Amino acid sequence: MFLVVLICLMDTSTVFGQSDQTGQKRVTGTYAITNATVITQPGKWLSATTIVIKDGLITEIGENAAVPVEAKVIPGDSLFVYAGFIDMGGEAGVQKPEEAQKPENFDPSNPPNDVAGITPERTVLDYWDTANGSITEWRKTGFTIAQLLPKGEMLPGKTALVVYGNAESTNILKAATGLFGQFETARGVYPGTTLGLMAKYRELYKNAELKNQHAQMFANNSNGISRPEKNKSLEAFYPVINKQIPVVFEANEELEIRRVLKLKKELGFDLVLMDMEEGSNLAEELLAANASVVLSLKLPDDKAQKADMEDATEESKTAHKRVVEAYEEALSHAGNFEKAGVKFGFSTNQVKKDDALKNLRLMIANGLTEEGALAALTTNPASILGISKYAGTIEEGKSANLVLATDSLFAEDSKINYVMADGYLYEYDISKTKKTEGNTSDVTGEWNYTSETPGGTSTGEIRFTEKSGNLSGEIDVDDPNGGGTLTRPLENISYDGKTLSFTFSIEVQGQKLTVHTKGKVDGDDFNGSISIRDMGDFSLTAKKAPDFKF
Repeated sequence: MFLVVLICLMDTSTVFGQSDQTGQKRVTGTYAITNATVITQPGKWLSATTIVIKDGLITEIGENAAVPVEAKVIPGDSLFVYAGFIDMGGEAGVQKPEEAQKPENFDPSNPPNDVAGITPERTVLDYWDTANGSITEWRKTGFTIAQLLPKGEMLPGKTALVVYGNAESTNILKAATGLFGQFETARGVYPGTTLGLMAKYRELYKNAELKNQHAQMFANNSNGISRPEKNKSLEAFYPVINKQIPVVFEANEELEIRRVLKLKKELGFDLVLMDMEEGSNLAEELLAANASVVLSLKLPDDKAQKADMEDATEESKTAHKRVVEAYEEALSHAGNFEKAGVKFGFSTNQVKKDDALKNLRLMIANGLTEEGALAALTTNPASILGISKYAGTIEEGKSANLVLATDSLFAEDSKINYVMADGYLYEYDISKTKKTEGNTSDVTGEWNYTSETPGGTSTGEIRFTEKSGNLSGEIDVDDPNGGGTLTRPLENISYDGKTLSFTFSIEVQGQKLTVHTKGKVDGDDFNGSISIRDMGDFSLTAKKAPDFKF
């Protein structure tokens, strides 16, 4: 009877039980990820390592870390563990405020601040929905912490730092991390143009400086000094003026970047440049200004690059060449910044979820190193945001924000299997099959297997089918919970022409046990082994049944 004896021998308290995919029904606050490859920070790896998490914190890391009895165990034999990603500029769950109503007979050359898109007193948290589905989607991509950007025009409000944890938790790490600005104006009212916008920024900042000085003088010695009038928009600048928070300014193009750098030099505020899509040639200026850099994970569409221009006019070919050059420059943008010594983070603002890691891999293929890419997702944003004490790396005492992938993160076939955010575990379905490189006809059909275990010899049947180059399959096993036979689907099937591997799972006392199988195919013979966490490897051979045709 296949696996039954093994399962009965196992201490099921250490078998991994499938987590709730929503992360909302946490059975325990204690977890152990065992025997995993752990990337503690860019460039530093630990093999066969166990991570113990308790109540949202990493309590122990090491090859011989003791697994608590109450821990839910996640076998990490084939998993790569990374620090949770940090989004330097996201909008997951952020709603746009209602448009301000224009008063009757208002003067468009001197509109109220809210009509002009000037609301620095607002905070993005007032418009953040923790139950929004987009948070779940970005967490699936590996992002566990995000600096949220408010929506609006010129000065829509303050940014905030949150963790993508349980929807019922507070999840707020910092209520105000920056004052957000952008080259976006309200229609039909002043400032209206880029030059007008720049002038308005200067006016607001200078007036806020004067008002701040007045307020401090009144607070220190009110005798003979008039009481300062309240102005919530100008007072919102005080934390920037007092160097408590930076200005987070969205600047996509080189000209916008130069303009913001000029404002910084003139006014003296700390600066985070957000969503940069150009500007790697400005590395010296950025370093001299001590400006923090955030690159957009958005890349241009590659359709133009693939266009057939054989019969096009010379004018069209010239235009197409410029588009292709711009596309290639965009791909090498991050790599150029890295070579210039500029540390940067990434923003998901206006990026499609499914494009994030794909675009990162394109950047790596065009000059960005894997260490540089990982740093931009973890250590760099943690440093920029001032949260390195509890985020960005995997260390004892830090928050349990982790990404568990099936392979090295930037490998083409790597998939994120689990994410832990704020100590809550989320499990995600990964592809049931893998594209095969070998001839699938070698494998498709019925195989009669024999397995040698401590309980003796057991037999059964494995069946493989093929569709569009992908293998799928199922295996018959005896029900470990008693009575009859179970048919279990095969997952993670891989065949390269010689080596065949797959996994399948089986429920034991309500817990999910994963069985790994791997071996060599030689004609109609398969010689391999099965492995089960904490029980070792055991022989499994199979013979392909003849495919009779009449």
